Amino acid sequence: MSFPVSTLLLRNLHDVFGEIDAERRRAAIDEIFHEDAVFYDPNGGIFRGRDEIDRIAGVIKATHPDFQYQPIAPAEEIGNGGRVRWVSGSPGKTAAYAGTDFIIARDGKIAAVYLFFDALA
Repeated sequence: MSFPVSTLLLRNLHDVFGEIDAERRRAAIDEIFHEDAVFYDPNGGIFRGRDEIDRIAGVIKATHPDFQYQPIAPAEEIGNGGRVRWVSGSPGKTAAYAGTDFIIARDGKIAAVYLFFDALA
């Protein structure tokens, strides 16, 4: 199945990095990522392939299981790339951190994700 870039951005945010359930997270990864996809994390390095992306997404989520990601602007697309700006934190509390996800898509799936941390407003 092929997805629009904006859909990929939001599914990555919620269904992968925001998902606490390991089975649902893995199903989303298998559906929206290419087998050879790469995740670039400014704090943790480079993670290649679905298995590594699944592993690091689980590690990240385990550090703050109650945090939720909330887009602060609509996802933007241009060509085969796109970005979404977001904040994350416990529901009902001030955001703990902010970031921007930038993706490159290939054939309607994520080929690469670049994470940038942003200053909180």
